Amino acid sequence: MNWVLIIVVAVIALIVIWAIVSYNGFVSLRNRVEEAFSTMDVYLKKRYDLIPNLVETVKGYAKHESETLATVIDARNHAVNAKSVDEKIAAEKELAQSMFNLNAVAEQYPDLKANTNFMSLQNDLNQMEGEIANSRKYYNALVRDFNIKCEKVPSNIIASLFHFERAPLFEVDNETERQNVNVSF
Repeated sequence: MNWVLIIVVAVIALIVIWAIVSYNGFVSLRNRVEEAFSTMDVYLKKRYDLIPNLVETVKGYAKHESETLATVIDARNHAVNAKSVDEKIAAEKELAQSMFNLNAVAEQYPDLKANTNFMSLQNDLNQMEGEIANSRKYYNALVRDFNIKCEKVPSNIIASLFHFERAPLFEVDNETERQNVNVSF
């Protein structure tokens, strides 16, 4: 009888320990996902700060392209004001499309491409894009780990009990972003 009681207590203790460890793993991963998104958000903010300077530089050369420039600023403002992760991802897709269009406009003006201020801003923006890409990779890797843990048995039991839900990946699904940039000399 004592052995049965010891075995039952040991099994219950193991289940409780597993639940605590699993819960703590979810909390840790969730916090790392949030930290990764916050880091990416810092880079996005830096990019948002560069965009108006780039647009103002282009304005001087491409006065009749005001619709494209207004679209870029509107997309930037949507991205800056996005609150949730899903809103931020959607706004970033819109901004990427408008930036692609802005770069296409810039390609049409050789004097603009030779302007040192424009070149400096473009280089800063390109560097920022690289940092954002690295941040997205890190964020998506953590989200992947978190989402796998949410779905795998038996940790999915803890996930459903404590409402740990899948996090959204920061994906590129816009066909324009996947197109090659046309560079000609």
